[in-house]
Amino acid sequence: MIISLSEAKAQLSKIVDLAYRGEEIVIAKHNTPLVDLVPHKPKGKRKLGRMRGTFSLPDNFLDESHEINEMFYGDDA
Repeated sequence: MIISLSEAKAQLSKIVDLAYRGEEIVIAKHNTPLVDLVPHKPKGKRKLGRMRGTFSLPDNFLDESHEINEMFYGDDA
């Protein structure tokens, strides 16, 4: 599908949805193709654990704070 630049501006959500669903969309200006509208494809798989060993959590990370509990629950916490 070839669509003019002005039509693309007016119907951006519609043509983005069409491109996402696999429709080939070419945006043109004065009948000259300018760009292809294609769905985003990630550049590669995410690598889990890349930051392993670069930081550490303190031993008391999960300890509760009496002051914060008091703000949320009152003096009974």
